[in-house]
Amino acid sequence: MKRCQLPFTLLALLLLALGHIALAQQLPQDRSAADVAGTWMIYTHGDDGKTGTHTVQIVQNGDTLTGHFKGPYQSGGIEGTMNARHILFRTKTRNVLTFRGMVDGNTMEGNFGIRGHHGTWEGRRAD
Repeated sequence: MKRCQLPFTLLALLLLALGHIALAQQLPQDRSAADVAGTWMIYTHGDDGKTGTHTVQIVQNGDTLTGHFKGPYQSGGIEGTMNARHILFRTKTRNVLTFRGMVDGNTMEGNFGIRGHHGTWEGRRAD
């Protein structure tokens, strides 16, 4: 009886492998990072009711982001990453702001945090 189990086990493994190959061929092949290079106007709305307008100049090298941040009270560099359409960047300022969100062409939006406060943000490409 054990002798018959081996062909069935091999057949099951073969079908499982073929199923994974078929699924992999159906997944989108382009997983490259969205293009976010350029100047963006960022509008924030904090959990404390405060709003702000900021300018972010983004330099993109693959999935790595650098650039410059300018807000109403501080300015400095940025560093971050892109993963397909997901963006994450932090300011290199006295009070670090962390932005996370999704990019959709010339707009992006998400959540931000600074010193224990949080809020939402949206960005529009300025150039």
